[in-house]
Amino acid sequence: PSAPSALSSVVALGANIICNKIPGLAPRQRAICQSRPDAIIVIGEGAQMGINECQYQFRFGRWNCSALGEKTVFGQELRVGSREAAFTYAITAAGVAHAVTAACSQGNLSNCGCDREKQGYYNQAEGWKWGGCSADVRYGIDFSRRFVDAPLNARPRVRLHFVLEERMKLECKCHGVSGSCTTKTCWTTLPKFREVGHLLKEKYNVAVQVEVVRASRLRQPTFLRIKQLRSYQKPMETDLVYIEKSPNYCEEDAATGSVGTQGRLCNRTSPGADGCDTMCCGRGYNTHQYTKVWQCNCKFHWCCFVKCNTCSERTEVFTCK
Repeated sequence: PSAPSALSSVVALGANIICNKIPGLAPRQRAICQSRPDAIIVIGEGAQMGINECQYQFRFGRWNCSALGEKTVFGQELRVGSREAAFTYAITAAGVAHAVTAACSQGNLSNCGCDREKQGYYNQAEGWKWGGCSADVRYGIDFSRRFVDAPLNARPRVRLHFVLEERMKLECKCHGVSGSCTTKTCWTTLPKFREVGHLLKEKYNVAVQVEVVRASRLRQPTFLRIKQLRSYQKPMETDLVYIEKSPNYCEEDAATGSVGTQGRLCNRTSPGADGCDTMCCGRGYNTHQYTKVWQCNCKFHWCCFVKCNTCSERTEVFTCK
């Protein structure tokens, strides 16, 4: 065979080996992996970014995303359609969309690049025109939607384009004589992922419980409606929705994805979710004492060394029984 076809055969073989060894991939995800092996690393980084953000946002709660990503960043972790499952899939999908969009803007992925719609157009009223490389967030969102594997009972109905697009930033560069800003060249950039995490956490706090309305003949779900007495209202596209009420996450339960709170650090004086009373679910807590030692009162002496004192502090930490 010719050199190009031989090379493509090697790449295809490598993709098959790599994609077949990744645990947790659904058949559709494995097919995407094999057709786009260059994207699987970016997808994995995006999913991990979503998991890390989930753990940050829920660091003080009984459920803290700690079980997510232990075996693989791909696949389904939570088996119930709770609001935590909806948040998990939303933040993971957002992470993949964010990572793919960034990789396209940086030229690190094939078959994508800058947003072609944001080139050359001149906004005379505001005195600027498109230039540079605007992030093609729609490509990232579409790619994420195809890849992220959410079951129906936990599918985040919140549309990612509302979350990501409304947080896109407009950056501009001035052009003119002697530093004047006669015209500006502008482009769009992705928001910091922490902003996306905060926004999705806000949606989690006001998530809407829904029920599946099924067609009478085919027994297939046709749409979701808000679960209230005599309610025929459908949730908004910007809502984060869930079907089942959350477990209390006090005890370990593989069926719900709960790892329990035994051994978790808690705050003895806090009245909030991180307080020992709430975190430990009434089981009580253990007190651990230790001495913290560090260098302090450091001073520079001529010439040329630094002299420090050794400071110590007796401290306590509390963990759930």
